[in-house]
Amino acid sequence: MRKQLCDALVARSADPRMVFLTGDLGFMALEPLQAAMGQRFINAGVAEQNMVTVAAALARQGLDTWAYSIAPFVYARPFEQIRNDVAFHRLPVRLIGNGGGYGYGVMGATHHAIEDYGVLLTLPDMAVFAPVFDEDVPAVIERAGASPTACYVRLGRGEPPAGYAVPAYAPWRQLTEGDGPVLAAVGPLAGTYIQACADVPAGRRPRLWAVAELPVTANTVPAEFLTQLRSTQHLAVAEEHVAQGGFASQLLLHLARQGVATRRFTHLHAKAHHYERYGSQAWLRRQSGLDPASLLAALDVD
Repeated sequence: MRKQLCDALVARSADPRMVFLTGDLGFMALEPLQAAMGQRFINAGVAEQNMVTVAAALARQGLDTWAYSIAPFVYARPFEQIRNDVAFHRLPVRLIGNGGGYGYGVMGATHHAIEDYGVLLTLPDMAVFAPVFDEDVPAVIERAGASPTACYVRLGRGEPPAGYAVPAYAPWRQLTEGDGPVLAAVGPLAGTYIQACADVPAGRRPRLWAVAELPVTANTVPAEFLTQLRSTQHLAVAEEHVAQGGFASQLLLHLARQGVATRRFTHLHAKAHHYERYGSQAWLRRQSGLDPASLLAALDVD
């Protein structure tokens, strides 16, 4: 999604109020943005804590401020600065983390972001955007840029089936129809399930929904999603995030408050930071049971 990110930010950079900070990253990806922004493109170096504090100060001056790094280095290392300098002062700093979930694969646990949105959503008025497809990025940048409070953009890699017609962006989108369980998946993970769900006979086919914005309360849960859940009472959530503090917890609490019951709940999530070996993102997803085959088996529809 980095190319789409760069293109969207270049389009936005005509505004002289926009400032972009990077933690010494973006080589072979963000050069067009650097050329477009000139001195407003700031390489903060390998000093992410300082970068976030500077971003807060720039936002305090009324500038449209964006800060970018590999995901763990933009939310984990500078968490105190996000908490104290950004969130507590309700400053609209836009944090962009590349490689959400197991995106950095073989680079190991230090580079994995599997507790990111759970951690950040403990802070006041934080918003999270997790684009599902590459084509979502322009709309996400527009919505993040319009946010009056801080937000975190969790970038990954769009993974729809070949030839798939990506639907227009929305915080919630239904990607497959059927009469099976209701499945909500966060971010690009949803795209990896489209073909597997579509191949299931309609009577058992999971009704796959892609979720791109958090917290759950940031948008109205679609009435059709609730109607489907009432009809099947089997809810499944898939997220490339640890169970604690994840989307599933938010959704179940929200449904309980709305009086929407579910008799069966299935949760697929990132199970560990450390494995005996490291591999690609796809390999790590399989270790956590997040791959399409594991999904279908967990839902009893394969």
